[in-house]
Amino acid sequence: MNTYFRLAVVFLGFAGVAACWASAGEGADKPIIIAHRGACGYLPEHTLEGYAMAYALGADYIEPDLVRTKDGRFICLHDIQLQDTTNVEELFPERKRGDGKWYAADFTLEEIKRLSVHERLPFRFPEGAASFRVPTFEEMIELVQGLNKTTKRQVGIYPELKAAAWHRSEGLPVEETFLEVTKRYGYEGKDALIFVQCFEQATLKRLRNELGSQLPQIMLVGGGESNASLVTPEGLEAIAGFAEGIGPDKTVIDENPDIVTEAHKHGLKVHPYTFRAEFPGKGYESVEAELARFFFEYGVDGVFTDFTDIGVGVRDRGAP
Repeated sequence: MNTYFRLAVVFLGFAGVAACWASAGEGADKPIIIAHRGACGYLPEHTLEGYAMAYALGADYIEPDLVRTKDGRFICLHDIQLQDTTNVEELFPERKRGDGKWYAADFTLEEIKRLSVHERLPFRFPEGAASFRVPTFEEMIELVQGLNKTTKRQVGIYPELKAAAWHRSEGLPVEETFLEVTKRYGYEGKDALIFVQCFEQATLKRLRNELGSQLPQIMLVGGGESNASLVTPEGLEAIAGFAEGIGPDKTVIDENPDIVTEAHKHGLKVHPYTFRAEFPGKGYESVEAELARFFFEYGVDGVFTDFTDIGVGVRDRGAP
């Protein structure tokens, strides 16, 4: 077992376990803390080590981004390309496409398992300081479910289906296979400990209306004028027809906090992204101050953060 994976799991026995069990015992109406790409503020994103540390720090849900390999497996990776967080250029220099990028869909799982993973941001975990690998979705689920058994907590998963339309154009549709995997691991029905997120309405509608999935769904909403219609009363009403919530860029809420109230009128949860210690939003002196406003003034139902421990701490301290 990788040394850093062991250390991340052992961390459950120290400071992190207090946060885990404290948050597990709180009321269900508290905002949830979603570990964005794992504990990527501390360990490289989308690694089993990072997921274990996020669990230890008290996450309520852990987020894997999902893309497919050439042989149809789901792997945990933020981008459909590999070069930003792996050493694919060194191992397979000739396998780039005409645009100069290396696509996960061009590699088998066995080939991807030969790659090492590094943190994309140079001021975080130092590249080369330890060995990390790209996990499969199944490995991620088994880790979370195993920790749920040993800690007696109930932590959920929050997968994002990345570039579903692109995958379909590559002959690798995501929806059916995704539901096969989640069903195999017991994620079925509206009360399952999962949120399925996507930026593509067509994918969420297909899951719900064509494939009959009742898994809770979140419509992701980017910032900018092109997405403004999604968070109008009419847009939110439409989203409520196929999803249980929205995941907006946090700037969308900061610019118009009334969106939270309007979303709640339509029965939608609001889970904004992404809160990072190094990059508090404009006008905030710290990410703690930013989180406090989103929790206690705006009334969001959860947040995506790279720093689970900070999110748990602000939430559990209560309104200032």
